[in-house]
This record gives sequence, structure tokens and C-alpha cells, in this order.
Amino acid sequence: MEGFDIRGILAKLPHRYPFLLVDRVIEVEPGRRIVAAKNVTMNEPYFVGHFPGDPILPGVMIVEAMAQACALLVASGMEVELRAGAKKTFYLAGLDGFRFRRPVRPGEVLTLEAHVLKHRGPIWKFSVTARVGDEPVAEGEILAALGEASRGGGGAD
Repeated sequence: MEGFDIRGILAKLPHRYPFLLVDRVIEVEPGRRIVAAKNVTMNEPYFVGHFPGDPILPGVMIVEAMAQACALLVASGMEVELRAGAKKTFYLAGLDGFRFRRPVRPGEVLTLEAHVLKHRGPIWKFSVTARVGDEPVAEGEILAALGEASRGGGGAD
């Protein structure tokens, strides 16, 4: 299945600037895999302090971008709404075997790829990789759970 642009992402996720970390879905195979992109730009708020004179995308933001790609994969395959006000939300439940291979800097495009490893009931396990070009920059496994939203909101992290 073809991907979708920022409007499709905004329709599926509750995140908004500055915490929306997926700019485009390149392709998606519902229930199987997704390839998405995040444009890393100098005007993002964390570059002010991480690190002055040597801006590096924080590893935790790379992991969050991967988790948002996983949520988009689930939302695309199940046609479930995760956006703000939705009845369901996607919670990050665990991280396994994460490795960071090299820093990501402003001006680079982070390509996020996630594959479903297991899905049982509300629990999902994904293999995820982030790349700049053909070079892996981070990889690991994400465990997430689809649950009831609290306080009328939704989340994907």
C-alpha cells in the first residue's frame, strides 16, 4: 500500500509539534511493515541544548520516532483511531536490544522501518531500524500495547 503525507499522519496520531516526529509514510503493508521518514531540521527545540555547537538528535527522540511509526502501522492496519480524543491509545511498553550506531545531525533524513514480530491481543512487538541513507543509525525491538485512552486523550508513546 502506498504511503501518506502529513495530513494522513495528523489524522491517525495525537502528536503535534514539537513532539510529532514522523513527517511522511513512504509505504505501509498493514499488519506487517512500515517505512516512514523524519526530516531532521536545525530549528527543532532540543538542538539548542543537545549540544551547543555540535547538534545531535537525541537517541530518545529517535526511539520516539520509531514508536510513532509503529503506532502508524497499527492504526493503518486496524483502521483504529489513536489521535487525540480517540477511545484507544498506543502505549510504549518496552525496549529491547537497542543500539545506536552513529549520531544523526540536522539536514539528514531519518528513514524509519518497523516490522511486526508478534501480535497477540492488544500486545505488539516490532523490530525497528532507523537509517540515514543506507547506513543504520539505530536498531532494536519495541513492545507496545493498544489500550483504552484515559482523560479523553490518546497517545502513541
